[in-house]
Amino acid sequence: MELKTIENIDIVKSSTTKINEVDFDNISFGNTFTDHMLICDYANGEWQKPIIQPYAPFTIDPSAKVFHYGQAIFEGMKAYKDEQDDVWLFRPEENFMRFNKSAVRMAMPEVPEEVFLGGLKKLLELEKDWVKKGNGSSLYIRPFMIATGPGVVAAPAMFYRFMIILSPAKSYYSGAVKVVVAEHFSRAANGGIGAAKAAGNYSGQFYPTKLANEKGYQQIIWTDDATHTKLEEAGTMNVFFRINDTLYTAPTSERILDGITRKSLIDLAKRENIKVEVRSVLVDELVNAAKDGSLKEIFGAGTAAVISPISGFAYKEEYFELPNVEDSIAMDLKDKLTKIQTKLADDTFGWTVKI
Repeated sequence: MELKTIENIDIVKSSTTKINEVDFDNISFGNTFTDHMLICDYANGEWQKPIIQPYAPFTIDPSAKVFHYGQAIFEGMKAYKDEQDDVWLFRPEENFMRFNKSAVRMAMPEVPEEVFLGGLKKLLELEKDWVKKGNGSSLYIRPFMIATGPGVVAAPAMFYRFMIILSPAKSYYSGAVKVVVAEHFSRAANGGIGAAKAAGNYSGQFYPTKLANEKGYQQIIWTDDATHTKLEEAGTMNVFFRINDTLYTAPTSERILDGITRKSLIDLAKRENIKVEVRSVLVDELVNAAKDGSLKEIFGAGTAAVISPISGFAYKEEYFELPNVEDSIAMDLKDKLTKIQTKLADDTFGWTVKI
C-alpha cells in the first residue's frame, strides 16, 4: 500500500535539535523523544488543520474530561531503516483501523486517514535521522487521542486532541521473564473495553503487576474474568504457548486485544509449516503440560518487544521452569519477522510500507 499524503498541514520546524545529545546505543525505552510532534484538534464537530511543531509541553484545562472520565486511547507502531537508508513502516493501516475502532468504543471521533497516516508520513520525513539502522534499532511511534473538552459532567467531550510523538528505541525487554498466572485479578471483562487500546486498560494492570513484582515476577498471565480458567494475555502483550510442536494462542474477543504482531506471527508460522491453533487454552492444560514435559515455550508478542520469551510461570504458589530448547520457535519467528520489518528478508506478505 501507499500512505495517503496530506497537503493541508502546517509545519513549524525546531530551531535546534536534541539528536546529538542522544546515546542511541544505550537508550531506555520510551523516555527520549524526537524534535517534533504532530497535533490535530477536534472542535465544532470537525477536525481542524493539523500542525507539526517542536516537541514541547502544552496547557490543558483542569476540567478536561481526559482527567475525569478517562477518554484516552493510543497505538504503538515502529519505523525501521534499511541498509539503503530508506524508512519503512510495518502494517500501518492495521494500526490506523484499530485506533478508530478504539475511538468508536470510547465515544471519541474517528481520525481521518490523511491525518493519521498522511500526517505520520510528513512527521517521519522530518525526523528520518532519528531512525537508526542496526539490529534492535527502531523509532517507536505513539499516536494518541485525549478528550480536551472542559467540564465535569459525565458525558463524552466535545473537544479532542490527536497527537503523534516519536521515541528512538532499542529492545524493550532484555532476556526472558518470569510470570505468575492470575487467580483473582483480570485485565478485562466481557462487555468492557479490553479490545480497545484505552489508557485505563493499562493503568488497571499496574497494581496487580506491582504485587507480582514484589514476589519476583516481571509480569502476569491474565485469565478470564468469569472463571479464571482461561489464559488470555501476558502483561501488555498477546501470549503464545508451545505444547510439543504446536503453537496455541487465545482468540481475540471483547477482552483480548487484536494484536498486529500476534496476527503477523500466526501468518508467518503457517508459512513456515508450524502448526497453530487459535483457541482458548486452559490453566489446567498449561500446568499439566508443564508437568509432563510437553510444554516447550511461552512467549509474549507485541509491538515494543516483538517477542518476549517467558522462562517460567507460577500458579497457586507452585513454580514451573520451562526447558531451554535449542529449536526455539519463538526465536526463529522473531528473527524472521524482524528481518521482514528491517528489509533484510523478502516481504512476501506485503506488510512493509516505504515512507
